[in-house]
Amino acid sequence: MVNVAAPIARRYHDRTAHSPESVRADGHTLDWDNKPFPFKVYTDIPGLQLPREVDVPATPTLAAVAGEGAPAPPILTLGTLTSVLYYSAGVTKQKRYSGGGEVLFRAAASTGALYQTEVYVVAREVEGLAPGVYHFCPGDFTLRRLRGEDAGGTLAAAAADASLGRRAATLVLTGIIWRNSWKYRARTYRHLFWDAGTLLANALAAASALGLEPRLLTGFVDDMIHRLLGVDGTSEVALALLALGPETSPAPEDGPPAAIDHATLPLSHHTVAEPLVTEAHAASALATPDDVIRWRRGRAPAPSAAQAALVALPTPELREGRALGETIQRRGSTRHFAHAPIALDDLAAALWAASRPVPADVPGGLTDIYMSAHAVTGLPPGTYRYRRESHALELLEAGEFRQEAAFLSLEQPLGGDAAVTFFFLSPLDAVLAEFGERGYRLVNLEAGLAGGRAYLAAYARGFGASGLTFYDAEVVRFFMPHAAGADAIFVTALGRSGGAGSDVLGLTTIAAPTRRS
Repeated sequence: MVNVAAPIARRYHDRTAHSPESVRADGHTLDWDNKPFPFKVYTDIPGLQLPREVDVPATPTLAAVAGEGAPAPPILTLGTLTSVLYYSAGVTKQKRYSGGGEVLFRAAASTGALYQTEVYVVAREVEGLAPGVYHFCPGDFTLRRLRGEDAGGTLAAAAADASLGRRAATLVLTGIIWRNSWKYRARTYRHLFWDAGTLLANALAAASALGLEPRLLTGFVDDMIHRLLGVDGTSEVALALLALGPETSPAPEDGPPAAIDHATLPLSHHTVAEPLVTEAHAASALATPDDVIRWRRGRAPAPSAAQAALVALPTPELREGRALGETIQRRGSTRHFAHAPIALDDLAAALWAASRPVPADVPGGLTDIYMSAHAVTGLPPGTYRYRRESHALELLEAGEFRQEAAFLSLEQPLGGDAAVTFFFLSPLDAVLAEFGERGYRLVNLEAGLAGGRAYLAAYARGFGASGLTFYDAEVVRFFMPHAAGADAIFVTALGRSGGAGSDVLGLTTIAAPTRRS
């Protein structure tokens, strides 16, 4: 039955679900000669080279994920802003192939390493940077100025939040649909928010470590943001806003910004439209500031009661593990898991990190973590549900489920070889009843952000992680009857890497920015 509160989101989710039958019947092949270029490059605007001597986040990773860090600075400097950009979207590694090919890997994971998430900066009062709207290009590590005016008033109006017009800077995340749909076609709409969430996990942690008091906004008038950035809202769409830095003088109240249309390099020889993606995003747009205010009144569904005794988990020590800057510099996506176990403390840290509250304009708690535990010292193998409110596990079924977890993960061995595999599920219809079509954005963004935080916890503590796709209905069926009324949203596998496909083989780490003396 289609959810009457959000029929397009419900239909999109069902029509893009993977099943063993749909995957085997899919004859899609990749047109490598038409693969999209991985960077957006404005050809009519000179680049402002960003400094390499910037603030490296030295706060321990888990503390940064929890929102702890340096004292709030009196001003936001270009060096500090650059640090957030680098540790959220910068190029941190490169892999060269014998034929001369090269892949540049970013600070945050992306489905298929396609990196469709773009980052813009609305700068108001940043020391060393003139006010304006900028695009960040990781490829040449530059900002390009698209507008020269203080656009804080437009942001505040679009988000129906006056405080946004007083923050020193705001990051605006967008998604370029074709860069991902070249490979994943209609399922790309899910990926837009998984990958934006993973990037936001880094950005929130880095900004917190640097004392910038980040705040995430997912409610805004889409067309106003698109016009501000000069994007069409069809092939490139706005996903989220992240306010940074101290409050400053109020932004001027301006009318609608003038239209801009700067030239960019073509992504490919040609693009292929994905009507399901276009329809889902258009249906979830908000048209006026009043619509934004009303939309924010939605509430998260109440968690169901546990049906069994809970297994208490140790509270992680926030100062243990690598500093955030080192963690992100080391982070990869594990391509082969050894069957070696992780400690219960490691699992507890990943679950704790994944479920931390997010400073945001709408409540979280829209997804739940179910898991298949295969090799966790001190925890019997089996399936569990994580209870964030008590930081404990509810045992669903004891047993060895490596084979089942691999099958559920689109028959990828990673899902079964991992020490533990997280399955993010959501009471999707209940969320859509509260938040309408735009609720679909929320659940995928939250799952991606939680998966990104699990990544950070894993690499901070010396093991690895990998995001996976999945057979939708089979995941829910596997966790029945406990998952009744839920939908599968995302999967993240955690464990110790090893073997020929590890996440470090063949990669060259690019030097991180150094701390300003």
